[in-house]
Amino acid sequence: MAQQIVEVAIIGTGFGGQSTAINLLKQGITDFVMLERRAFMGGTWCQNSYPGAQVDVQSPLYSLAQEPYPWSQMFTTQPELEAYTNKVIDKYGLRDKARLNFNVQQVRWCGETLHWLITSDSGEQVQARFVVSAQGPLSNPVIPDFPGRERFQGESFHTNHWNHDFDYRGKRVAVIGSGASAAQVIPTITPDVAQLHVFQRSPHWVLPRPDRVFSPRVRRWLGKRWVYQTLRKTIYWALEWRVFAFKYTHGLMRFFAQRPALKHLRDQVPNAELRAKLTPDYTIGCKRIIVSNTLYPALSQPHVTLHSREDGIAEINERGIQTTQGQQIDLDLIVYSTGFDATDGAVGYELIGRGGKHLQEAWHEFPRAYLGTALPQFPNLFLVTGPNTGIGHTSAIFVIESQMKYIMQAIRYARDQSKSIEVTAQAEADYTDMIHREMRKTVWHSGGCNSWYKSKSGHVIAMYPGFSFVYRIMASRFKPQHHVLIGGKDDNS
Repeated sequence: MAQQIVEVAIIGTGFGGQSTAINLLKQGITDFVMLERRAFMGGTWCQNSYPGAQVDVQSPLYSLAQEPYPWSQMFTTQPELEAYTNKVIDKYGLRDKARLNFNVQQVRWCGETLHWLITSDSGEQVQARFVVSAQGPLSNPVIPDFPGRERFQGESFHTNHWNHDFDYRGKRVAVIGSGASAAQVIPTITPDVAQLHVFQRSPHWVLPRPDRVFSPRVRRWLGKRWVYQTLRKTIYWALEWRVFAFKYTHGLMRFFAQRPALKHLRDQVPNAELRAKLTPDYTIGCKRIIVSNTLYPALSQPHVTLHSREDGIAEINERGIQTTQGQQIDLDLIVYSTGFDATDGAVGYELIGRGGKHLQEAWHEFPRAYLGTALPQFPNLFLVTGPNTGIGHTSAIFVIESQMKYIMQAIRYARDQSKSIEVTAQAEADYTDMIHREMRKTVWHSGGCNSWYKSKSGHVIAMYPGFSFVYRIMASRFKPQHHVLIGGKDDNS
């Protein structure tokens, strides 16, 4: 296949990729391609179809601002999110822009042509002036290297790759992990399995899910743009105050969240021994808070066994799992609900910038980027949901749409000058220093836990330490002085 040449290449077709494509179209830029490693478009909410998959942010806010939708309930389920995603893709004709089964292996800057060369694992290539990497932080699943894992003779898979052909009904099942995905899988499959063993490394704080089903009348109103926008803004500002608790006053977090979480635990788990296993020893918010009305009742069922760290996995063998207490647990299915490489391995391909600079070298200490989006020595390249753009109190899509304001201004500035654009090392360093200075005030840094929010360095990489509207203001105010323009032959190629 001949090398495809485009102005913009978008890596990923989830909400980040869709938002990029829509914004490019609004700018009149139609010469772009969307590269998708899977055989279908849509990203996280089309890939993660495990039983019980559901969003934990209110649906009207967890959606694109310009695309109202008549959601069926406040916290919608995966099938409806998948339908919404496909509706957006079809409305903007994005299927015609996609190359499926294009698994990006390397992205390399070519100084002679001032373009990026993108190579797939099958050898296909795309040449692009600009690259927007929107593969998402929760796209590279991780399975720990448990001793003997490859010996297991039953069925096993990660929640990110749920095998719907396998019938778990009446089977002996283990779920390894107790985070957000596990908290949705466990209550869904519990009524149908013969035995369920849940292996928990550390407990999570759980709050009730304030869900509600929308009536047909409400759904009709949600389809009206002005109603939708009003509801979005109401939900947004109701959630935004939580930053005070996450960052400025941990006492607020303990009073307004930890006390209700303890009450929720006491009300739903009458067994004192089980309740002790499910009680975290860190401040609420340090790890991702789970919202669920069904997790605790499921864990309390007589055919469900919760294994804590003291009774963890010694090895996996042909028949199942042997615990550190010497118990052999025979199994038919092992479900790995063990998360994603969302910090150090968030970019899942080899990235080589100007002067042969490798991303691993740029991130040798910890992942970092200006506005979580741009990197020195990586011109015309933008990361969607890059370092320190995660949000613990509101919708990730709000942050993505904020990044779009910066990315589109940077692309427009470079196009107007007919040059390439790169953030300066000083601007990136100043921004990163500010981020981690502010991070020291947050519960993620000082809440007494070790979470996936942190990189191997110990720095909190996944989260943004402040108000999301402040981030939007910064992203909206493009600063040419924080950038350099590259034109002509790049002597540092």
